[in-house]
Amino acid sequence: MSLYGVNLELLGSGLLKPFLEDNYICAGYPGLGDLENAGREEIGRRLRAAGYQGQALDEAEASLDTFVNVMQDGDYVLIADEEWVYLGDLGDYFYDDLHDGIGDGTAHRRGVTWLKSIPRDAVNLSVKELLAADRRVTAYPGVLPAARIELWLGDDSAGSGELAGASPVQVDEATIAKALAVLKAALDSADAERQERAAVAILQYAKRI
Repeated sequence: MSLYGVNLELLGSGLLKPFLEDNYICAGYPGLGDLENAGREEIGRRLRAAGYQGQALDEAEASLDTFVNVMQDGDYVLIADEEWVYLGDLGDYFYDDLHDGIGDGTAHRRGVTWLKSIPRDAVNLSVKELLAADRRVTAYPGVLPAARIELWLGDDSAGSGELAGASPVQVDEATIAKALAVLKAALDSADAERQERAAVAILQYAKRI
């Protein structure tokens, strides 16, 4: 499994709330079409056709290739505002053509199951550097512990907050029940990492109720 940071400041304002409430993240870069089967070379070609060049082209190509091709279902992602850091379990890439306009630009998406939030001041230096990276999407360069998500982030003795900071995200009971059923089924998977992720997610949910 791998860990990634998505820089909200580079994506633009106003995205934190929909990310947390609608359970997804995006990479930006509208007007490129569906990238599901696009390798890095094809991504670069589309960016050049859209007018990207120089350093902006390099950064866009690297971010999109990471988002579309390098990230995998079951990896982890971090986003942050000024006060809180949010950790989520990633799903597959998908393209939403209804949001591919210049004024929106959230068409390139991955689903996310948000697991926990902690105060930004409590995360360790390597996580702070990941969140401050000058690309929209950046892979964590270090080695992750095999278990215990809190070890990736640092000492969270300052306390764990509800997602979306002061206002908890409301999820209907039917959606919660469906999500828990999926996680419980994953506990019986032959994949040990998948079992571990499911167990962590269930325990995190149990701690909140």
